[in-house]
Order: sequence, then C-alpha cells, then structure tokens
Amino acid sequence: MRILEYMEKYDYEKLVYCQDKKSGLKAVICIHDTSLGPALGGTRMWNYSSEDEAVIDVLRLARGMTYKAAVAGLNLGGGKAVIIGDPKTDKSEELFRVFGRFVKSLNGRYITAEDVGTTVRDMEWIHMETDYVAGISRSHGSSGDPSPFTARGVWSGMKAAVKEVFGSDSLEGKTIAVQGLGNVGYNLCRLLFEEGAHLIVTDIDVQNVNRARDDFGAIVVQPQDIYGVKAEIFAPCAFGGVINDETIPLFKFYIIAGAANNVLKEDRHGEELHARDILYAPDYVINAGGLINIADGLEGYNYERAMKRVESIYENIANIIEIAKREKMPTYKAANHMAEERIRKVGHSKHM
Repeated sequence: MRILEYMEKYDYEKLVYCQDKKSGLKAVICIHDTSLGPALGGTRMWNYSSEDEAVIDVLRLARGMTYKAAVAGLNLGGGKAVIIGDPKTDKSEELFRVFGRFVKSLNGRYITAEDVGTTVRDMEWIHMETDYVAGISRSHGSSGDPSPFTARGVWSGMKAAVKEVFGSDSLEGKTIAVQGLGNVGYNLCRLLFEEGAHLIVTDIDVQNVNRARDDFGAIVVQPQDIYGVKAEIFAPCAFGGVINDETIPLFKFYIIAGAANNVLKEDRHGEELHARDILYAPDYVINAGGLINIADGLEGYNYERAMKRVESIYENIANIIEIAKREKMPTYKAANHMAEERIRKVGHSKHM
C-alpha cells in the first residue's frame, strides 16, 4: 500500500505508529482533519491479520469521523486509533497507560474514546496518563459508555428512512435484519423490539446470538445468510465493507440503516443501491449518536441535552434524503456534500 499517496489523495494530516515492546503495544493513530476542531475518534482493539489491514482500517475510520462530526454540527475533526491485539486476551493496564502517553504526546490534536474492542475501564487507564480522552465513567463527570446513544441515533435515523419509504415512521411490524450484536447492536435490538419490530439476527459470537434470541425472540441465521433474508430493513452493526459486489445481488431490503462504519466497500456500491431503489442511510450520519454524546461531555456532560442532540439524527437523515431527491443523487453523495460544505464554510486552517 502506498500510504503517503493515499494520505495525499484524501488530505490526511498525520499517521502515528506506536510501539512498546514491554507492554506489547502495537498501535496506529490517524488524524484526518482538524479544520473544525481537534480530532475526536475512538480507539479500536482488534486482532488484525496484518499491519496493512490495521492501517487501512484506521485511515478509513478517521476520514469517516471527519464527515460524521461535520454533518452532526460538532466543532470537532476526525481521527481514530487502532490497537493490534486480541481484546479478550491482550489487554492490560500497562498497555493502555503506554498508549495514553502516545495520545498525550499529540498535545490535544487527537482525543480518544471507547470503540470496538475497548471499554470504559480501558479509557480510565488511558486517562491516568492524559486528559485527552472522552467517554470515561460518569463518576468522573464524563459521558460513560457511548453504545446506547449510538443505538438510539440509529433507531431515530431508521425511523426517518422508514417514513420516506413507507409513509409512516413507525417500526411496528417491520422485519429488521441486524448484523452484529455487540453493545450497539444489542441496544438497537432492544429499541426495535420495544417498538414491536420483528428481528432476524446474526453474530460470530454465539453468546451474543443466544442473548438476542432469548431476550427478543429473534430469529437467528448464520453470518453468511443475513444478506439474503426477507426483511424491510438491513441494519449492519458489525464491520465495514459488507455492501459489495457479492452481497448486493442478494438484497431483498428496502432500506439499509445501521451502526457499522464504512459499510460501502466502495462509493460505486452506493451508486448501485441508488440504482436498485434501496434507500441507504449514510453510516457516518446515522451512527453519530455515540460521538454526539461524547462531545457533550467535553463541555460539561448533561444527559438530557445529549439525548436531544442524538435524536436530531432523525432530521439529519430526513434532510439528506431530501437533498438526494432534489439533486437526483445517491444519499451517500448528498451526505458527503453536506459535510464538505460545512468544513469549507466553518472550518479554520489546519494546525499542523
């Protein structure tokens, strides 16, 4: 991979490799854009198959955070970090404290938070070394676990998409295929179940699947089968790239609206969904609830204010759908234009 060439193409600011032999830390921090403010984005811990896979992931995720913050109306830029390792076996206080010192060395240009494979406890270890961390427990005056807020935002945005397609924003009686039953996916299933939706679910973790089946009466399918089930809505809540040349021909969905980042493998797959008349709620818009909640903690956390801001994702999705219809373009492109316009109008010069 030609990393500098890729960074130049999408105008990244910084990529930082972090290594500590004693703790076993191997991590990469990426800052995409700080035009609107410091880059805020979570630290993901995953057992990547290669260093290239980790770098590609952090680059894509960081750029997505720039657009997510811009559309959400936040004065924040986009960044992300990945730690290479198994989140079930490789964690330690020492590892996260060393990582915290790397975050501190960036002098506030990057603020980290919880993400896939990391927890509030991990953030508290990082906080022992730096103040540039959000989403620590409410006992510290912070916002805590962002997962329920991400799920709430997806639920709100999904309702806006349903109103466009079916004329009412009620999810009662709708069948929704949920891929990924981690903290966000499970919380989303709970909200959907409480509104009377029918659930078809899958996950690579048997415990997660069993919990959703027992708690919500969900129908369980194998991971490879979720793309072809009959459902009004597909909610990808695992990893990116799941909308691609292999999966799109299997879709019987009217709407795609989920919490996962970078679900389009390539932009052209957004074009393909548009051509097939499948409404796509752009991922970085609909899944911004966790970021909005964490950002609220940066100004003195207020739960009611944060929840009100998260629920505004309904209007954000509705606005993007309206722009896409008016300009006769795919929704992903309408969302990109909205983000880029705000950065152009409001953003300051980058501080290198």
